[in-house]
Amino acid sequence: MEAIGKFDGSNSINSGANSVHNSINKAADAARPAVDRIADGAHQAVDRLASVAASAADTLSVRGAQIRDAQVKLTGSARSYVSAHPLTTVGIAVGVGFLLSRLLSSSSR
Repeated sequence: MEAIGKFDGSNSINSGANSVHNSINKAADAARPAVDRIADGAHQAVDRLASVAASAADTLSVRGAQIRDAQVKLTGSARSYVSAHPLTTVGIAVGVGFLLSRLLSSSSR
């Protein structure tokens, strides 16, 4: 008789486990559409961020090229001026150096 009692308990446990499994499956099936919507939204957000980042990188690349071009032009102009007016350039450098030394020495007092 004890064997029959254990057998009935075993059936009861298996029945309970099956019921829990079915409940879990129903909950998973019910949650799946919500999870899919959240995942789709997350994917769309990541795609938008990637697009904005790519656009910003392109803009920075163009601006960087423009700045490099301006630097090359200004450096060339400065070299041309120094070559054409060496004494004037030295005079300007001495004057600026004198003014800076006066400004810096008066601010330290």
